[in-house]
Amino acid sequence: MGAAVERPAGDAGRIGAAARLRRRPAAAAAAPPARRQRLPAGDGMNREHADAALFGDALACEDLQRAAFVPQQLDPAWLETVCSRAEIHLSAIAIIEDSRNEEEEGPQGLALRRIEAKLDLLLTLVGNLNAQASADSRLPIRWSAQGVRMPAGDACVEGSTGLFRMQATPWLPEPLVLPAVVIACAPGDDGRPSQWLQFDPLPEPTRAALERHLFRQHRRAIAELRAQRDL
Repeated sequence: MGAAVERPAGDAGRIGAAARLRRRPAAAAAAPPARRQRLPAGDGMNREHADAALFGDALACEDLQRAAFVPQQLDPAWLETVCSRAEIHLSAIAIIEDSRNEEEEGPQGLALRRIEAKLDLLLTLVGNLNAQASADSRLPIRWSAQGVRMPAGDACVEGSTGLFRMQATPWLPEPLVLPAVVIACAPGDDGRPSQWLQFDPLPEPTRAALERHLFRQHRRAIAELRAQRDL
């Protein structure tokens, strides 16, 4: 999925602006991310319960994405930085992708769209080159702002914590990284081992940015489907 870019220098300025807007005052930085009520893991959390908890009342997308889950202990002092980076990451994507909805008129607008198309292609090529060098494989995932269901290895352990990462958009090589906890391990629809990860702890601003990103993906998928039907 390509994204429109206003000018070669515009992306850096916009991403920098997003970073500056998202910086918190020093007094607020000391407070750790608000921890949501963690879903119970263990024998009572089967795949139906896990699906309902993560996707029941949330907008969800099914994708084939480069993604991975890295189990590790989560340091509360470090989590704020992880969540802040995720929020800046999502905000920068939103600023760049929303620019393609801006109306441009006249010859200058046409010339700008041509430049944007070339930059889209360049960013996609760079992203693909980085993805080829990445160790993360393309995996079928279903995800929402609450969490993700993805294939699991033999070492899936309910209750374990770690970092989930994925390439949120094809043209941006840097992965989106979110803290997560395994709430269920069970066979998936294809019978292979799957794991359900709840994004936790996640501050509400970061979760809201994630919801907006999912909405844009959902809206774009519907538009592409309609375009295919019109062919």
